[in-house]
Amino acid sequence: MHKQLLPDGWAEPKGYANGVVAQGETLYLGGQIGWNAQCVFETDDFVKQLHQTLQNIKAILAAGGAGPEHMTRMTWFITDKQAYTDNLRAIGGVYREIMGKNFPAMSVVQVKALIEDRAKIEIEVTAVK
Repeated sequence: MHKQLLPDGWAEPKGYANGVVAQGETLYLGGQIGWNAQCVFETDDFVKQLHQTLQNIKAILAAGGAGPEHMTRMTWFITDKQAYTDNLRAIGGVYREIMGKNFPAMSVVQVKALIEDRAKIEIEVTAVK
């Protein structure tokens, strides 16, 4: 079981946790991007790549005997801050569709580029089951 950390007097975060306490077997997922299982991009759309990225993460978690509820940390690397902020509602919907209401500690960082030229987003995950 995970416990979210919320200091007294702090506003409750929406869509993420400030910190998480967890105990158990740890899974470390390398950065996942928005291509399919055959390493082929099907779209250049930011939200659609996010959808595929989260599907990839969920599949890897399942391969390790875990699920979204076991995530303790996510680090998002995005190439376009504007695409992220312009699509927050859609991003939230896609996230909840795939990951449910499981909100780990999370960071989002804009980067100049990712190794795969068509990638718009890359996400690393740590999970504890």
